[in-house]
Amino acid sequence: MTDEAAPVAAPPTVYAEKTSGGNNAYHNFHNDFVHIQDPNERRRLALAEIDKAPFGWYHVRACIVAGIGFFTDSYDIFAVSLLNTMLGIVYYPGKGQLPTSSDNAIKLSTSAGTVIGQLAFGFLADHVGRKRMYGLELIIIIFATLGQALSAGSPSVNIIGLVIFWRVLLGVGIGGDYPLSSIITSEFATTKWRGAMMGAVFAMQGIGQLVCAFVMLFVTLGFKEALSASPSVKQCDGYCAVAVDKMWRTLIGFGAVPACIALYYRLTIPETPRYTFDIGRDVEKAADDVKAYMSGKHEGNPDDITRIQAREAAQTQLAIPKASWSDFRRHYAIPKNGLLLFGTAGSWFVLDVAFYGLSLNNALILNVIGYSTAHVTNTYEYMYNTAIGNLIIVLAGAVPGYWVSVATLDTLGRKTIQMGGFIILTILFVIMGFAYYHMSSNGLLAIYVLAQFFFNFGPNMTTFIVPGEVFPTRYRSTSHGISAASGKIGSIIGQGAISILRTRGGTPDNPNPWMDHVLEIYALFMLLGIVTTLFIPETKRKTLEELSGEDQPIPRPIVASGSSHGGKTAESL
Repeated sequence: MTDEAAPVAAPPTVYAEKTSGGNNAYHNFHNDFVHIQDPNERRRLALAEIDKAPFGWYHVRACIVAGIGFFTDSYDIFAVSLLNTMLGIVYYPGKGQLPTSSDNAIKLSTSAGTVIGQLAFGFLADHVGRKRMYGLELIIIIFATLGQALSAGSPSVNIIGLVIFWRVLLGVGIGGDYPLSSIITSEFATTKWRGAMMGAVFAMQGIGQLVCAFVMLFVTLGFKEALSASPSVKQCDGYCAVAVDKMWRTLIGFGAVPACIALYYRLTIPETPRYTFDIGRDVEKAADDVKAYMSGKHEGNPDDITRIQAREAAQTQLAIPKASWSDFRRHYAIPKNGLLLFGTAGSWFVLDVAFYGLSLNNALILNVIGYSTAHVTNTYEYMYNTAIGNLIIVLAGAVPGYWVSVATLDTLGRKTIQMGGFIILTILFVIMGFAYYHMSSNGLLAIYVLAQFFFNFGPNMTTFIVPGEVFPTRYRSTSHGISAASGKIGSIIGQGAISILRTRGGTPDNPNPWMDHVLEIYALFMLLGIVTTLFIPETKRKTLEELSGEDQPIPRPIVASGSSHGGKTAESL
């Protein structure tokens, strides 16, 4: 009689615990399915709940919380030209303007910091979590904004150097907001209206520019008496200089107000369900921290055995691959994925090279609409015309373009809008370039307004949205950061290398003889944008899982031969 084999004891059942976070703006969907034992099934149900949720006030609140960050970003970026104008008046009496090198350094410093922030925060959000990073970039923005507003020169420290320092730091915070706001909105959004939600967040840039122009107008009106006493910006001293000094500090400092309002909501959001399931597989510590917080303790102290069991169960049962450098290389070595990253990064790069080119004609546009600063009789008129002129420029196509995009992203589609925008912008820049010295000022004004509209009802909007949708969760933030940083590098090239060519061979009578050729160069970049758009897919009304490439074959995990889930891959989700 042979001995019967002893039965193998089944592994203990491990129940998932609740994760921390959640407020009126961000519902914690993960906790709704915490009672289901199979992590793959729990993941599927939770994500389906988000994808199919009807659009409601919850989504509006979520867009506002994320959008306030972009409001602040845009406000701070748009304010730099106004800031430089006032710094020149206060700190360069007799000249009334900054040296060209200082002006360019202040403007480019923000862009340089933004590149760092986009890459760093994009990487960190994939490796330490969206929740841990969201709000940190806003703290940096608040800190840098207040530091900038309170800066003052001394015999040993130049005010320009201080402003550059603070604006680099400000740029880091602004850069971090790009990948974080995009992917958090994307991962919380309903599939049907994901484009409109992400678009509404990005469209807050237009509102930020508008509010900045209004704040400039209000502070100008508030110091009208002091400014009117000065016959020109070169002679703005004494009471006038004090007034302008107060104006630029008020303008910059106000940018921290909306950021402070949104900070609480950003710091208290839950981790996104996709990150919780696909990357952050340790839920025991988070659950115990919540219990400890509710009981007034500093932090939780979960049972180590339970925590290890939960982590092991998640790692053997979840079919989603883990993030690693080898997996990152494997993923982007696949031509489809590598070309997709090229399409998003390349489109953003060529867009931002030319996006700056439109502002080269601002002086001429302001002259056409009657708000030029060339023939003013005192400092008040100079500042007033600057404020009103910038207000009109923002309203001339930019704000309408943003919101037309929001209304059509989920019907026309992202790729259609981006392709159409690049085609139209190519035509407009060709007309501006080749007919620059043959068209009237009114004709240039019309093309300017159209270009503003189709930048924002076009690639300026879609290059932000698509990278937040098409990449897998484990690399979504990193890939968005790479794409956004490519765009900002393009902006630096457009400002620092291409735009300065317009002065080649300049004379006092004709300071910008190469303006037509510069616009022709920008037209070439818009043409290249048509090519890069071919590498991105249409994303409207598709789930992130359909778009992310997780249906591609992945190396099968090594599991015990008797495991019932040993044959699953990402294709089985």
